[in-house]
Amino acid sequence: MNLKEYLNFLSYTKTLEELWDAHCRQMEKFGFDRLLYGYTQYRTATSLGDPEDFVILTNHCRDYLDGFVQSGLYFHAPMVNWALNNEGAASWSMIHEMMSSGVMSPEERRVFEFNKSRGITVGYTVSFNSVSMRYKGAISLAARGHSQKEINKVWEKHGEDILLMNNVAHLKILTLPYHAPNRALTKRQREALQWVGDGKTTQDIALLMGLTSATVEKHLRLAREALSVETTAQAVLKAALQNQMFVMEA
Repeated sequence: MNLKEYLNFLSYTKTLEELWDAHCRQMEKFGFDRLLYGYTQYRTATSLGDPEDFVILTNHCRDYLDGFVQSGLYFHAPMVNWALNNEGAASWSMIHEMMSSGVMSPEERRVFEFNKSRGITVGYTVSFNSVSMRYKGAISLAARGHSQKEINKVWEKHGEDILLMNNVAHLKILTLPYHAPNRALTKRQREALQWVGDGKTTQDIALLMGLTSATVEKHLRLAREALSVETTAQAVLKAALQNQMFVMEA
């Protein structure tokens, strides 16, 4: 797809699976064959929140994801730190400059060695605009089999288009339902939360759903557990943030 065709596709896609598959194929045309997208709505001064609450999209293998994200290496990654303090795009040339000048901390060097062992040393990072200090999104575009000099030349020629495609893809991702694999709501749990969001009482919801009050309470309890929150109000908010509310059934 050319730029216009791709942006048109993004405008109408309805699932993350469709979007991500197309985005990976589109970026691979420019030499970026390994992508890692991350987004959090729970950033604080000292944390990016629980990794289980991140929106993570990638075509890296599970071993890489476990090592980089689940083990916490990402928190010390130079390009992640750059993304937290900047917006736009940056070449990974800065990593090589940090390494050659000896200014890397031991933690940053550990991240570098981890990525090097998996061939993830060349690429670009795109940091997206944020509407709140609590929100942050970025994407890592790795180009295996290329030198940084080669990829910098690709960026010089196509960088504006690549940046536009990633920004529009990010904005589209924010509108689509997403949940961690073990945190999907069932249709009944979602419906019960929707009625709570509309201000209905448990008794009201029981009548509307044709259930007993005890069964409604069970659905709400299971929804709280699935979303890892303590109160139903928190469950409504979190489900809304993840676009799990008012999902159209196929």
